[in-house]
Amino acid sequence: MLLKKVYTLVFISKDQQILLGLKKRGFGVNKWNGFGGKLEPNETIVEAASRELQEECCIRVKTTDLKNIGHLEFTFEGDKTMMEVRVFGSKLFEGIPRETEEMLPKWFPCNNIPFDNMWPDDRIWFPYMLKGQLFYGRFHYKDLNTILNYHIEELKSMEEFYNRNL
Repeated sequence: MLLKKVYTLVFISKDQQILLGLKKRGFGVNKWNGFGGKLEPNETIVEAASRELQEECCIRVKTTDLKNIGHLEFTFEGDKTMMEVRVFGSKLFEGIPRETEEMLPKWFPCNNIPFDNMWPDDRIWFPYMLKGQLFYGRFHYKDLNTILNYHIEELKSMEEFYNRNL
């Protein structure tokens, strides 16, 4: 039986650009990614997403401005933990992205995403996000750089996904 851990992942976009952060420490170090992390006790998923964004790049977004755009599940060979990642997006935010101890933020044109310096699965599900399509993806890794198998699908609504998986 798998132990499930829930995480958030937030992507901010503006003017055909997306904000990514270069991870400076911990899991995913030296990879470009969105901003996010684990839930704190008594915190909702959107509260966690908003808090992590502010902690990692110093910009603020209201929880009501975060849209759940995807659901990702990751497993790794020999690891009994499944990472359940709720993906959020927003075009509304306050502040200027700034470097923190954990992340170095940078705007990228949506047609020039640095996939060679990102998780391998990003090439597969990013196109859904960039087109504004809701998505679900499940990825099983051999190691941190090798996907053994995956499933990806477009969703009509996130509610449809969560209702069918109750």
